[in-house]
Amino acid sequence: MKALIVDDESRVRKAIRLLVNWEKHGITEIKEADGGNKAIEMMSDYKPQLVITDIMMDAGDGIALMTWIEKFSKTCKFIVISGHDDFEYMRHTVQSGGIDYLLKPVDADNINTAVATAMRAWLAEEHTRQVQFEQSIMLNELKPVHDEKLLSRLIDDASNINYTVQRLKKNRVIPDRIKDAQLVVLQINNADQPLINRFGNDLDLLLFAIENICNETIGGDANGIAFNYWGSFEQIILLLWDNKVNAAIITNQINDVIYKLFSRRFHFGTTRIDEFPTSLAKQYDEAISALAHRNLFDSAVYLHDASETKQLQHHAAYSFADVKEEWKVALLSGNQLLIEKCSMSWLQQFVKNGYISPHGLQLWVEDMFSFRNSLLQEISSNQKNELLAMLEQQDAWNRPPNIHDYSITLHDWRQWVLQFNTNLSHAITSIQQNKSRSFSDIVSYIEMNYNEELTLQDIADTFQISREYISRKFKQDYAISFTDYVTSFRLNKAKSLLQNQHLKLNQIAEMVGIPDVKYFSKVFKKHEGMTPNEYRKTLMSP
Repeated sequence: MKALIVDDESRVRKAIRLLVNWEKHGITEIKEADGGNKAIEMMSDYKPQLVITDIMMDAGDGIALMTWIEKFSKTCKFIVISGHDDFEYMRHTVQSGGIDYLLKPVDADNINTAVATAMRAWLAEEHTRQVQFEQSIMLNELKPVHDEKLLSRLIDDASNINYTVQRLKKNRVIPDRIKDAQLVVLQINNADQPLINRFGNDLDLLLFAIENICNETIGGDANGIAFNYWGSFEQIILLLWDNKVNAAIITNQINDVIYKLFSRRFHFGTTRIDEFPTSLAKQYDEAISALAHRNLFDSAVYLHDASETKQLQHHAAYSFADVKEEWKVALLSGNQLLIEKCSMSWLQQFVKNGYISPHGLQLWVEDMFSFRNSLLQEISSNQKNELLAMLEQQDAWNRPPNIHDYSITLHDWRQWVLQFNTNLSHAITSIQQNKSRSFSDIVSYIEMNYNEELTLQDIADTFQISREYISRKFKQDYAISFTDYVTSFRLNKAKSLLQNQHLKLNQIAEMVGIPDVKYFSKVFKKHEGMTPNEYRKTLMSP
C-alpha cells in the first residue's frame, strides 16, 4: 500500500517518516508533498491509500485537500497533524471522514495507533468493495442467461406469460409497448465440426457469436431481439416487433455477415406476424415445421415460411412403404447387385418429384431401422438381439448424414443406405447359414435320439431356433411336418426290428420311442395299412 505525507516543513515530514512503523502497517511506498496543491496534483497518478496532512500550509491548505479527497478519492483514508488545537478544524476533519486529528509534536504511539486504525478501515472497505465487484461481475454474466430463460418462457410457459412479459419489460429487455411480433428460428447445424472447431469446439461460444450478429443486424431492442432458445440449444430465435423490420431483409443481412466471417449461410424458419405474446408458441411450432419441411433441393432459399412449405408437402407421398418389399427381396437374396440397385434407386423418386425435406429424411431413417428390426425378428427371433447389437456397433461407424445440413448431398445418402443394407444383408446371410447347419444337426439329432421323447419345443430349445422355422423347414425339405418326419423315421426303424422274431411288440415299441404298445400298433396300421403283427407275417411268407 502507499502513503503520502503532506506538510510545508521538511523536518515534520522527516519526523513522520521515522515515527511510523510502515512495514508493520503493510505500507511499502511513501511519498511527500510540501502543500495541498502539490498533493492534489500527485493524487491522481499516485493513488495513495493513506494521506497524513497538516492543516495550515502556504501552498494549499489541508482543508482544500480534505475536500478534494472526499470528492475525488473517497476510498483514501487521511489523518490530520496540526499545531492548532482548533475545534472547527477538528470538526471538519471528522465531517470529511478523517481517521484522527493529532497535535504537534506527534507522539509515536498515537500516530501508529491512528495509522493502524486507518489501514484496518481501508482493508475492511476494500474487502467489501471486492465482494461487491465480484457480485456485480457475476450479475452481469448471469443477466444475459437470465434474460434468455425469460424470453424462452414466452414460448414454453403459456400459463405465466403475462408475468414473464412484465419482468422482461421491467428489466428493459423488451420495449413497453408491443402489439405484434414475427418469430424467426435460426437453425444451427451442430454437425458442422469445422465451424465449431473455429470456436475452440465450444458450441455455446458459436451460438453467442451468432446471437450478437443477429442483434447487431436487427438494430436495437426497439426493432426486435435475438436470443439463444433454451428449449433447444441449437436454435437462435429472433422476435421482430410490429413490422418495424422486414424478416426477409434482416435474415439476408445476417447471412451476408455470417458468410463473410465463416463462409456459411444458415436456414431460417418463420411464419406470419401475429399478436404478442399469446401467439408465440404457435408461431414457434409453425417456424420449426417450415424448417423441417423445407426443400433440400432448393439450395438458394434460406428463409422458409410455414405457408410456403405446406404447399410443398403434397410431394411427400413417396415413402419407405413403397420400396419395403423390393428391399426385403434384395436383402434376403444376398445378391450384391440387387442390394446396390435398391440402395441407389430410392433417392431417384425424390429427385423426380423435385422435393425432399429434413422431415422426410428423418421418417425414412426411422422406417429403415424399424424395417431392420422386424426383418431380423421374422428371420430369427432367438438371434435378433445379438445381431442387432452387432449392427448397432457398425452404426457407430456408419452414421446417417445430418438432416439439418445446409443442403442435401445425394452421394452421402446413397453411400450410407448402401452400407446400411450391405451390413444387414450380411447379418441375414449369417443367420441363414447358421440355420442351414442347424437344420442338418437337427435331422442328425432326431436320427440319434428317435427312441427318446422328442417334441418340436424340445428341439427348438436345444438348438436355439424358433419352432416356426423348424416346422417350416421340414415342410420345405421333406413335404411333411416335423411330427410326421419323426413318426416315419421311428416306423422305419420298427419295420427293421420286426424282422427279429424274438423281439416282442412291446419291446419294439419301447425301442423306437413309442412305449404305449397299443398306440404304437394304431400308428403303425395308419401309416402302413396293417398292424405290426400282420407286417411281421408278410415277412415270414415265402
